[in-house]
Formats: sequence, structure tokens, C-alpha cells
Amino acid sequence: QVQLQESGPGLLKPSQTLSLTCTVSGGSITNNYYYWSWIRQPPGKGLEWMGAIASNGSTYYSPSLKSRTSIYRDRSKNQYTLQLTSVAPEDTAVYYCARNTELGVEPSDYRGQGTQVTITS
Repeated sequence: QVQLQESGPGLLKPSQTLSLTCTVSGGSITNNYYYWSWIRQPPGKGLEWMGAIASNGSTYYSPSLKSRTSIYRDRSKNQYTLQLTSVAPEDTAVYYCARNTELGVEPSDYRGQGTQVTITS
């Protein structure tokens, strides 16, 4: 059973950098061919795919967030991390990490419980 758990700060100020880590258990992030993704859901809106790091280390980003987003991994800890720079109140959302078989929000066979991130001055 693969499990994903997000961790990171829940409250940031505008212009700061958000850093969230996903710890994966029950499966290696380097095995087979999956996309280890970050997805978010702003209040009252749908799910938004942000980006992913593939099992081979290739990275993919949403065009609308590419300039502010980076995803990297620590294979020794079986973790991958999202960094989002210059955050603004519009980045307030529940952030999820997920394992996908294709790029995008779906299909996702495993997803973390999500972590609330609030951007406020």
C-alpha cells in the first residue's frame, strides 16, 4: 500500500517561497514509471495540476506556474519537494501530492490527505 504525506508550513506571507515535501512509503519514487505530482485546490475552485517529477527524474510543470515552480527529489529519503516562489493570496489552497500514471490531475491512484496553505499579510 503506497502512502503519501505532505508536510510544510501552513501560513506564509506574500512574496515568500512555499516549500512542501511529500514523503512516500510503501513504494519507491524511482521504480516503474509514475509521475509524482503536486496538485492544489483553492477555496471554492477545482483541482489544479501544478507539476510532477517522473520516476526517471524528468520534471514537468503547468505552463501557468512554470516560472515560479520547481520540483526536486531526495531519493535517499524517498521524498519529493515542491517550491513555489513569490507566493500571493491567490496561492491559498489545499496542496496535495499524488502518484499519477499520466500527467495531469487524473488518473491518480494514490494521493495524500492534503495540507492547507494560507497566504496572508
